[in-house]
Formats: sequence, structure tokens, C-alpha cells
Amino acid sequence: MTIQLAVEQVSIGYANKTVVENISFSLQQGEIGCLLGPSGCGKTSLLRAIAGFEPVMQGRIMLQGREVSSPAQLVPPEKRRVGMVFQDFALFPHLSVAKNIAFGLRDMPKLARQQRVRELLELVEMQGTCDKYPHQLSGGQQQRIALVRAMAPKPDILLLDEPFSSMDTELREQLAREVRSLLRRDGITAIMVTHDQHEAFAMADHIAVLGEGRLRQWGTGFDLYHRPADRFVADFIGEGVMLPGKIVGKDRVATELGVVFGSMEGEEDAVAQVDLLLRPDDVIHDDNSPMTAEVVGRAFRGAEYLYTLRLPSGQDILCMVQSHHQHEIGESLGIRLEVDHLPVFRRQV
Repeated sequence: MTIQLAVEQVSIGYANKTVVENISFSLQQGEIGCLLGPSGCGKTSLLRAIAGFEPVMQGRIMLQGREVSSPAQLVPPEKRRVGMVFQDFALFPHLSVAKNIAFGLRDMPKLARQQRVRELLELVEMQGTCDKYPHQLSGGQQQRIALVRAMAPKPDILLLDEPFSSMDTELREQLAREVRSLLRRDGITAIMVTHDQHEAFAMADHIAVLGEGRLRQWGTGFDLYHRPADRFVADFIGEGVMLPGKIVGKDRVATELGVVFGSMEGEEDAVAQVDLLLRPDDVIHDDNSPMTAEVVGRAFRGAEYLYTLRLPSGQDILCMVQSHHQHEIGESLGIRLEVDHLPVFRRQV
């Protein structure tokens, strides 16, 4: 497949301060990527560099095999065939929905322009809103119109800057899934910036986790959760605890909970003292298990409770249990481990 976007060893800085350092990744035609990380990690600066709003200090950015950014040149945004969806949607309040969508199609013949507007409104199931104005639409509807307006000229790549940040959590994830479906249907390559991992999981094929200006890991949501490249990714993605242990053989770690078997991810020194990342779904509630732990905390999650359990050593672990099994603080809970992956990290002294 064609590589649509290539970011090669890119560094970005302002006033002699580097904010993004030596970052590389690529997206093929039709793939959706995500820049994920905490505030201040450089993800928005990188997105703006891809759009052409920021220069690069080193490295280069390629779109469809054409160099558009390097220290020697900066192709302006309007010549990059890039679409952009902003946090606040940036719809023109004085234009109708149809005219907002058609704004970037002024060079197209009138009938073709009207046809493109119609097909995009059908795509988001908003055919009856042609003559409405942005203030007459809900937040979710405005988001859909901002999206199809950016899609209208069929850009080579679509950039989304925290497009769901103004919405509540449930709507954000729903819209992320809808947007993914729309982009897939139109075959558009896209990259989104977010600090919300659930949004990233719902939307992206590949996720770049950024921390302190560096690319910590580029991979699928599954890889980031089960095979984190370092402690930063392990802490940032999902929930879990570090359980002290020692590697005692291939794919085996001895811990307070016994010898844990699974596919080893990370350190492989047979004598290494390590920390094993244990996710809540690795710890299974089992009343028949001889292994028990004390309930010291719980959080209701709707279909499930997230329990904090204390082991005899004082080490806390997390366990996800279906919410019709309700346990009180101080109760003893039978548990067993069901682990496929063993993400381990050399013990920090």
C-alpha cells in the first residue's frame, strides 16, 4: 500500500527549547493514527507541523512521497491537500450547513459541488439540515458537519485536533467510532490528537504515545496495553500495578502470588529482579481459590466494580469483578491469576 504520511526523525522547538525530539512513524493510505499523551508532551506541535503551521528543526515530513517539511523548506498548508478539524469545530456561523460544507469546493462546478454536499450529508445522516445554521445544531451535529466540511475536498490526509474534547465521555467514544466508520467508508487517511486513551482506542489503527517530547511507543491499542515499551507507557495506558518478582526461567516470573506463566514482554535476564505489570483483568475473582486478598477499596463502573485488594505483604493489586458480585471493604476475596502477557521492567533501585 501507498505510504500517505511519513514523519522521519522530526524535532520541533521554539526559542531554543526542543518540544519534540527525533520522532518517526508512518501511515499508509486509509489508515487512522493518533498522537496520544499528557498535556505539554508535544502532540499538538507535531500535528501543526504536519499541517504546515510549524517548521521543523530537523528531519522531514513526507505526504504521498513528497517532502513538505524539512529545515530547508516549508510547503504552506494550502498547498499540502490537508484537511483540518479543530477543537471548536470552527464552523462559519453566518453560513448554512450546505454552504459550510461547500466552502472548500469553490473551484468545483456547481452541480458537482451540490452533489458532493448531498452525499456527505447522507453519509452523516443529516440530509434535512442543509438550510440550518450552526447555532441550530447540537454539539454532536456540529462535530459531524465540521468533519464532512474537512472531508469535502477529499484531502490527502485529515488532521483532527482534539475534536471531541468539548463533549462528555460517553458521547466522545460514540462519535470517535462514528468518525472512524466515516473515514473508513471514504478511504481517508487521518491522524488525531487526544489525551484520552479511550478515544484513541475507539478511533485509531496505530497510536503514538508521546511523553516529554519523545515517542515512547508506536503501536496498536492492544500492544500499548499488553506490551508497553517502558514504564511511562505502562503507567499512562490503562490501569495496573507493578508487582515485584524475579524471572526464574523462560516466560516465568516468581511473585508473591506464585510463579506466573505467560509470554514475556520486556526484560529477559534470568536473574533480574523485575516489576511485573499486572492489569485488573489479569486478576480473576474465584470463590474456590485458596489464594485470597483483602478488599480495601472499590469503584463502581456500571457493569463492573474495580476492587483494590491488599495482599499479606501489604502490596495492593487491582481486580475487575462483575457488579452483581458486591463485596464490602474488609472482606476476603478469593482470586486467581489468568495472565497471557508478562510485561516486566527491571526493578528500579
